[in-house]
Amino acid sequence: MKKDKLTIVLVNYNFGNILLELLESLLKLRDEIDPDIWVVDNASEDGSIKDAKKFFPDLHYIENKNNLGFGAANNQALGQIDNEYILVLNPDTKIPSGTLSFMLSFLKEHPEVGAATCRALKSDGKMDWAYHRGFPTPWASLLYFMGNDRLYHLTSRDMNKAHEVDAISGSFFLTRKSVLDKVGLFDEDYWMYAEDIDLCYRIKKAGYKVMYVPDVQVTHLKGVSSGIKEHSEGISTAKKESKKRAFNAFYETMKIFYRKNLASRYPFFIDWLVYLAIDLKWLLAKRKMRV
Repeated sequence: MKKDKLTIVLVNYNFGNILLELLESLLKLRDEIDPDIWVVDNASEDGSIKDAKKFFPDLHYIENKNNLGFGAANNQALGQIDNEYILVLNPDTKIPSGTLSFMLSFLKEHPEVGAATCRALKSDGKMDWAYHRGFPTPWASLLYFMGNDRLYHLTSRDMNKAHEVDAISGSFFLTRKSVLDKVGLFDEDYWMYAEDIDLCYRIKKAGYKVMYVPDVQVTHLKGVSSGIKEHSEGISTAKKESKKRAFNAFYETMKIFYRKNLASRYPFFIDWLVYLAIDLKWLLAKRKMRV
């Protein structure tokens, strides 16, 4: 029986053995899918891309001389892919058998879906809510800052049934080439963070659904390359400058997304308050350099 072809795009930046472990695990899933794997390296300094090419020479590789950021690096591969079904995947993701074939079948059976993801747990066993988000409108953001997560992370939904959400994480982003051809690739104004929310916004605006499918799951170590996530600090090799750039990007992209997609909906004083709130949260977080 012919297996469905799934193109998988990975952006590597100093993921070390984590990258090698994922590539090995993906190739072991050949009994359920036909994987077409692209690895884009953002000028890693840890030898990970050299090792990947040594142990897995038959994959597609793109090597950058500088760190172009998440969206731009993904776009280098996405612009060359002819296959219809595409998974944008982070190297720090562990995928059990059955997950990819189930998600691929789900996408094929639901042509109205433009992007989909599955349930994700962090290394501490807690839910990764980046896979299950609402758009950061002023009201949703205000509630979130006050400790109410029902609009930003949609916590009132039935998490045991597949349902529509506003945005999913770029760490496991299953989509179609035909959708990307229509709405465009990742917006490269975002160096890191929020480019996935922006793409989801355009996908929904084009009339497609963005779906959360909890029937299968992955584990997302999260923050390995950036070094700014508390639960993964111990395994990250990110240097001080890399951490600083990722930390600042986390807050800068909030402003970029709001300015591009939401600001025109609201009076100027609401926009001013949103930007002020981002700056204040940014300032308060600088002491720990974690998000």
